[in-house]
Amino acid sequence: MGNRFQVKDRFADGAQFIDGKLRTGTSGQSHTVVNPATGEEVLTYALASTADVDEAVAAAKAAFPGWAAATPGERSDALHRLAAVLAEQADDFAYAESLQCGKPLKLSTEFDVPGTIDNTAFFAGAARHLQGQAAGEYSGDHTSYVRREPIGVVGSIAPWNYPLQMAAWKILPAVAAGNTIVLKPAELTPLTSLMFAQAAKEAGIPDGVINIVTGAGREAGEHLVGHPDVAMTSFTGSTAVGKRVAEIATATVKRLHLELGGKAPFVVFDDADLEAAANGAVAASLINTGQDCTAATRAYVQRPLHDAFVARVAELMASVRVGDPFAPGTDLGPLVSHVQRDRVAAFVERARGYATVVTGGEAPGGELADGAYYLPTLIADAAQDSEVVQSEIFGPVLAVLPFDTDDEGIELANDTPYGLAASAWSRDVYRANRATREIKAGCVWVNDHIPIISEMPHGGYKASGYGKDMSTYSFEEYTQVKHVMYDNTGVPRKDWHRTIFGDR
Repeated sequence: MGNRFQVKDRFADGAQFIDGKLRTGTSGQSHTVVNPATGEEVLTYALASTADVDEAVAAAKAAFPGWAAATPGERSDALHRLAAVLAEQADDFAYAESLQCGKPLKLSTEFDVPGTIDNTAFFAGAARHLQGQAAGEYSGDHTSYVRREPIGVVGSIAPWNYPLQMAAWKILPAVAAGNTIVLKPAELTPLTSLMFAQAAKEAGIPDGVINIVTGAGREAGEHLVGHPDVAMTSFTGSTAVGKRVAEIATATVKRLHLELGGKAPFVVFDDADLEAAANGAVAASLINTGQDCTAATRAYVQRPLHDAFVARVAELMASVRVGDPFAPGTDLGPLVSHVQRDRVAAFVERARGYATVVTGGEAPGGELADGAYYLPTLIADAAQDSEVVQSEIFGPVLAVLPFDTDDEGIELANDTPYGLAASAWSRDVYRANRATREIKAGCVWVNDHIPIISEMPHGGYKASGYGKDMSTYSFEEYTQVKHVMYDNTGVPRKDWHRTIFGDR
């Protein structure tokens, strides 16, 4: 494992980035970032206090007028420079992401980091393309047009599963639209969010535009969401915490974007390519060790293919190479923490009482015993209303259930509180098209599951939240829409005035 930089040296000044500088948190409490592959300390840092949040919001508020007044071209140029800085430092970002999360280096190198660079380049372009209805005389006597203006200070909270990408998904559309931002990353995984803010400074984005406060959710997070100078909140995380964020944000009438939990169905019709579906299910259920809100978690397989699908997925899962995230041959790393590993293991242990664990279902021993590892796990014979089918596990666990008719398959796919992502597997275009129409999810893939692109929106239905990340749909959410209307007649007394006073 070749160190690109020493983390303790890099963050010796603290894990808060406020007004362009790293600082030490003042809460009096500390947190340790742990390498989940080994259990070893990576960095111990002081957590942010509410006072630190206040200072970060004040810095963002002070920077807002200047950044909002920058032309779209100037903001675009700054983000293009940021994309270039990120590309130059890609190896360091990938290393830090794998170190704090435990994800295989090949995933960080080929997915997280290039995806973030592409997002940055996309929003650099989006900054110059504000959309609105064409100016025109819609009333006949007036000219109307639409302005899109920045909202103000955005206070966002990002999760631990994709720390770099989720930070970018929140920061980029906000600053592209002329807002300033205070982002709270997860305490477990703050490194790449801080590095992203430092890269933005290197790219010439003014101090105060991007601020990072690393603190506890109940202290720093809730204070940020409820802050009177924060005009919008974007949160990605569990549905339970999302409800709490919504309660706090509603009290101050903030604009709110929530990207919450998921329990993605993977619907395999009986005319599907079995080998493609089996390979797709393994990849889609195990990405990021299953710690992905769009990961395939419930496979519904039409009965003629069910047994063969279970056998092939079990075979492929057993071939997955679990190990050191930095080893070249590793496919699957540890979960983000031992707490998360034990939570996943508890789901599986309870499932043994009502279902069949086909493969996996345990933590490996030997040289991996000190890490937060868990083997790829396939569960069959679970009921639709069982815990492993209805609850978000967030680990390398896939449950497979049979169905008979197409109606039943789609009904089962929709039968959870969530609606973030789904996939349908069929060679029949009409069958697949029906599934895309009737499955209630923000993204439905056909004959694939997981790929995302900067140009298309990501966000959910139902308990998976509302609002979009990525795409121009996301960009527009970070703008205020203002209608401007000019009188074209010059007439002092308008005809409509008679409805209020006097006669025609």
